[in-house]
Amino acid sequence: MRIALFGASGATGRLLTERLLTRGHTITALLRTPSTFPFRDRIQIIEGSAFEADAVAHTIAGSDAVLSALGAHSPLRNENVLPRAIPLIVEAMQHAGVRRIIALGSAGAREDSLAKQPALARWIAKNIVYKFFLKWPVYEQVEQYRLLSKSSLDWTMPLPSKLTNGPARGHYRIDGEALPRNGLQISRADVADFMVQQLDSTQWLRRGVYLSY
Repeated sequence: MRIALFGASGATGRLLTERLLTRGHTITALLRTPSTFPFRDRIQIIEGSAFEADAVAHTIAGSDAVLSALGAHSPLRNENVLPRAIPLIVEAMQHAGVRRIIALGSAGAREDSLAKQPALARWIAKNIVYKFFLKWPVYEQVEQYRLLSKSSLDWTMPLPSKLTNGPARGHYRIDGEALPRNGLQISRADVADFMVQQLDSTQWLRRGVYLSY
């Protein structure tokens, strides 16, 4: 399968690249600085930014599906990454006739995300964590969810709890309604595996899906 990959140079994006190559997929990745990317000799590269319509369109052209690991880098300022990039990706996919996208989200992307958490944990998350420490990343994820939901694309948005750099365990909780109770974290490696698996699945089509240990 021919995959257009965004956010490939990030921690999760590199794991996605590795797993896609292992499974024999062909990758076209949009990269700002290709010279630093460890898989640059094994993929097709479009040099540019996810905020440039032409670069996004060239990355998607000829692809069968899109994977995105784009997201904000700093929780302390409004980088506005997803609200700028996702509309360009959606438009380019619609123009190219590419329908399938799996886009990495986070557990704060939906209003009902915390419905299964203990009352104290819900209060702390809503009134402290999401309002102050993760205000801007949560805003971006809410926007990404909204933009994908209103599109006509066949989207899936994994909504993991806190991402860690630990090894894949191969087993984790999956919930289509809300973050599993006391689901505090999950490794990027397991999330990357889940995202690649969705290329061959329609189970979570046009839905967000929560992941945690």
